Amino acid sequence: MIEIVFLGTSASAPAIHRGLSAQMIFYKDYRFLVDCGEGTQRQILRSGLGFKRLNKILLTHGHLDHILGLGGLVSTFARWETVDQIEIYGGGWALERVHDLIYGVVLRGAKPVIKIDLIEVRPGIILEDDTFEVVAFPVFHRGPSLGYLFREKPRRPFLNERAEAVGVPRGPERRALVAGERVTLPDGRVIHPDDVLGPARQGACLVHVGDTGRTEDLETIARGADMLVIESTYLRTEADMARRFAHLTAAQAAQLARNAGVHRLALTHVSRRYREADIINEAQAIFPETVVARDFDHFRVLRRDVKRET
Repeated sequence: MIEIVFLGTSASAPAIHRGLSAQMIFYKDYRFLVDCGEGTQRQILRSGLGFKRLNKILLTHGHLDHILGLGGLVSTFARWETVDQIEIYGGGWALERVHDLIYGVVLRGAKPVIKIDLIEVRPGIILEDDTFEVVAFPVFHRGPSLGYLFREKPRRPFLNERAEAVGVPRGPERRALVAGERVTLPDGRVIHPDDVLGPARQGACLVHVGDTGRTEDLETIARGADMLVIESTYLRTEADMARRFAHLTAAQAAQLARNAGVHRLALTHVSRRYREADIINEAQAIFPETVVARDFDHFRVLRRDVKRET
């Protein structure tokens, strides 16, 4: 299961009830902060999530409404020493701006008391373990931009009835079979993983896109995702303005979700110029399984099932 908490859902400037772009994504012991707009650390405190283990920050691009909150966050970490190290992932242009912000403004030549790693991201897998991977992919916007795919790896379920039938005892033998190893039972019989494991099942998949001006190059990466998070800065009545500033309309985001066969669409990066009802109506006319994310919304993403926490 993958979880996401929206910390900031406003476009370009904060609104009364919406902060600037930031989301927290969880998987097991991993915590990822995706973007860090101005005021993010206060949103983290208000959400109750806290700063512990918050050591991986993924940036979609270098525009200020997505990175300015890093100054305050790094300053707090340096003072409280909440974490020993932070890793900030992003494209080269975004990291240049982050370097200037942290070392030119926040630290101003002082030696940081925590280790700060600026890690340049190129499209492809940027983190993985036996059960999970994070994949970066290019996104079209004003300046180099990235999206991120969070995906559980396929796994073969352990079939307890089969194991009981062939006499596999509970304990290390079963763990070895799940790990793909064969085991020898006390009576000399050799049990292979195929004897007790079912067909591979796809895991949960969350696709996160920050600011983008087109969708045709995103259909493949979003194909079959359980949840697609993407911007919706304009309505189609102002499609010309959306094209000019390389943003999407709610209709474009919904069309992408429909074409890619995603399970649920969550719209974010919404403008103060529109009513939420108008945004949701435009999108749901094309893709009914659409929500407009609000600050502090919490979703649990499972394979083919997305649940909104209350």
